[in-house]
Amino acid sequence: MRKLKWRVQGIILDLDGTIVDSREAYIEAAKAAFTAIGQKTADMKIATEIPRRLEQNLPITNIIKETEAQKFIDAYLKTYYDVTATKTKPMLNISETLKKLSQKTKLALITMRYVPKEEVIKDLEKFDLAKYFQVVVTALDTHHPKPSPEAPTECARQLGIQTNECVMVGDSIADVRAGRNVGAKTVAVLSGIFTREELAMEKPDLILESINELPDFIE
Repeated sequence: MRKLKWRVQGIILDLDGTIVDSREAYIEAAKAAFTAIGQKTADMKIATEIPRRLEQNLPITNIIKETEAQKFIDAYLKTYYDVTATKTKPMLNISETLKKLSQKTKLALITMRYVPKEEVIKDLEKFDLAKYFQVVVTALDTHHPKPSPEAPTECARQLGIQTNECVMVGDSIADVRAGRNVGAKTVAVLSGIFTREELAMEKPDLILESINELPDFIE
C-alpha cells in the first residue's frame, strides 16, 4: 500500500514529550511538591499523572488533599521550571529528524511552559536544535493554553502561512485538539505520557511511535 504523503507549508511541534524527554523533570518536580506538603514519596505513576492533569486542566484533589493542592502545584511548577534545563534531554535521533523536516518545510515550536521564549531557545541551543525552528511560542506569548487555537494560530502567523496548511505534532490530547481547532493536520506521538488509547480517542490523522517517523509522511 502506498504510504500517505502530505504537502504542507509548515509543521508546528510540541516540545515536552515530542522533541525532548521530560520524565526526569516531572519526577524531580513531584518529589519537591510532595516534600512541600510533608510527604516523602512520589512514584513514577503519580509523577507523570500530575502533568497529565495539569495539561488537561483537571483537578488533583483525589491525589492531594484539597487544602494542600495549591501549595503542591506551586512547588511542583517552580521546581519543574528550575530543573528543565538540566533534567530534560533530546529524544533519540531528534537532530537528524528535525534536519530532514526543515529541508521539506518551515518548522515552529510550541511549549506551554510559562517562560520567555529566549529560555527555550537557549535550552534548544544546548542540544544544537534551535537552528531548525523559525518560530518559538511559549505560554507567555498567548492568553490561553492549548487546546486553545491561539498558540498554533500565532505560529502560523509568524511563519506567514495559514493554519490549514500546517501539521500539528504532539504527545498530548491538548496538542491534537489544538491542531484540530485550527484546521491543521494532526499527528500524535507515543513518546510522551499519554497512551495510544487516550490519543486515539481524539482521532488524530496519524499516530506515530515517535517524531522520527514523521519525515516519511511529508513530501
